[in-house]
Amino acid sequence: MNVAEIPPLLQICRQHLNTVYSGILEESERHQLADDLLEIMRLTADCPLTPADQNKWQADDIAVITYGNSILAEGEPPLQTLKRFADDYLKSSTNTLHILPFFPFCSDDGFAVQDFTAVNPALGDWNDIQELAKAWRLMADLVINHASTESQWFQNFIAGSGEGHDYFYTVSADQPGLDAVVRPRVSPLLRPTETANGLQQVWCTFSHTQADLDFRRPSVLKTFVRIIRFYLDQGIRLFRLDAVAFLWKQAGTNCLNLPETHEIVRLLRLLTEQAQPDTVIITETNIPNRENLSYFGNGNEAHWIYNFSLPPLLLNTLMTGECNYLRQWLMSMPPARHGTTYFNFIASHDGIGLRPAEGLLTDAELAALISTMQSFGGEVSWRATANGIKKPYEINIALFDAMQGTLKGPDTWQIPRFICAHGIMLALEGIPAFYLHSLLATSNDYQRVEDKGHARAINRHQWQDTQLRDYLDSPENVHAQVYRQLTRLIQLRRKQPAFHPNATQYTLQLGSHLFGFWRQSLCRQQSIFCVFNITDTTQSLAVHDLNLVITDSWRDLVSGQVLANQQESIPLAPYQMLWLSNH
Repeated sequence: MNVAEIPPLLQICRQHLNTVYSGILEESERHQLADDLLEIMRLTADCPLTPADQNKWQADDIAVITYGNSILAEGEPPLQTLKRFADDYLKSSTNTLHILPFFPFCSDDGFAVQDFTAVNPALGDWNDIQELAKAWRLMADLVINHASTESQWFQNFIAGSGEGHDYFYTVSADQPGLDAVVRPRVSPLLRPTETANGLQQVWCTFSHTQADLDFRRPSVLKTFVRIIRFYLDQGIRLFRLDAVAFLWKQAGTNCLNLPETHEIVRLLRLLTEQAQPDTVIITETNIPNRENLSYFGNGNEAHWIYNFSLPPLLLNTLMTGECNYLRQWLMSMPPARHGTTYFNFIASHDGIGLRPAEGLLTDAELAALISTMQSFGGEVSWRATANGIKKPYEINIALFDAMQGTLKGPDTWQIPRFICAHGIMLALEGIPAFYLHSLLATSNDYQRVEDKGHARAINRHQWQDTQLRDYLDSPENVHAQVYRQLTRLIQLRRKQPAFHPNATQYTLQLGSHLFGFWRQSLCRQQSIFCVFNITDTTQSLAVHDLNLVITDSWRDLVSGQVLANQQESIPLAPYQMLWLSNH
């Protein structure tokens, strides 16, 4: 069959595989692999291609990120408790639910997966996942870089036979070039493991309970495509590719963002999008900003990318009362083309990543930020550079506690500052994502850090369902205050066409103390000027700086106040926001 006769889907699939495996597999083997992948996904070679430039999201798409056991009720599987809580408290404001790894695991709170096709029985079962998927757009983690050393795969690796015996990446102990590898941890890279085939050195990017998978082997790729197909059958539609930047290894390189990694992401998008057109691929790459942006590819890679530079830059802005870095960064960010967008978040289960701020903040500024967060009860996780030097990787702290003050120390503006931060996130180009504990104003959990023995546990509190409901139903309670204010903002945002994830965005030049940008709906009917006082003192906004269309009537969506004709300035209280709309 000549090239002109090859169906487009099969041709593109082969092209991706040629890029990845040209030096590993013969052409006939690559062609067979393409056929196998299509069969696993239940695709025919001649099925029509799904257009890549379609936006599968709207202004009302809001995500919540949570562990399956963040809320507990005695005698009930946590996934069922989560669904009851989400139905009662989240349904009116959000429609997308990201449940962090809900599989059997041995460490890292779920990210050392023992069985990719099972639900952790301590959480529930697949029926619970399916029920959640009926009510929510459900996101699940595809922990694609590594598997648990307590998995059956790894036991088969040790035994030298059975599924998984050849799944793991090994090198010789004296392999040259390993000093160039960039990692997010400081533990030794290689894990000596006695096997039926002798002593093996297993590559472990994250920890010695998380053994890296070897995607040079087609069997590993096929296994993960089967896993994706299985998840689709359970109702999962959004796939978070965890730590995908480390997927492909090549001694002598930094083993980060290698071309083969990008090609595999493109292949997975192709296969999933063809099998289920409303599927979304999200890349989780906690790396410097320019490298992170590369996962958009040519509009053919990730649908969404985690906007990792936003959390540290926004935190720095609110700690210093200066928005210069945040504004410069926003001006440099390319608008996402149709078929892609940003996944905006400012808190997560891990913490506030610092690598994405490298090159954007100076070492002295990062040090001041870290010191302040430590004074607010935070911890620091470290990583190893290529030359073995330890550097701060992330700040582990509950975002609500991170907002208790500024570089000057704690103050009385914690809640307004916290709401302002989320107001910025909600208004930016992209899909907003709330970590559940931010919606609930959860504080640092020091007991959980002690119990778990690692700093990341500080922001992984587990609520008792009855206690949490009592708090949220008590108007004077801080948890209820934050929950209600954020819910109101979310509901406002969801009604505005100008807040479509791909709507036009321009950065405003309002000086150092007011951060602002302009959004315009895709149909150009609605404009919203978003302005935020990011300081602890009152600031004055000069109306002429906004270049408002004088024939329109302008109203602040947040306060409901109408801008008076000929008004020259607007006073903004500390951390006050404006969403000034003409529609």
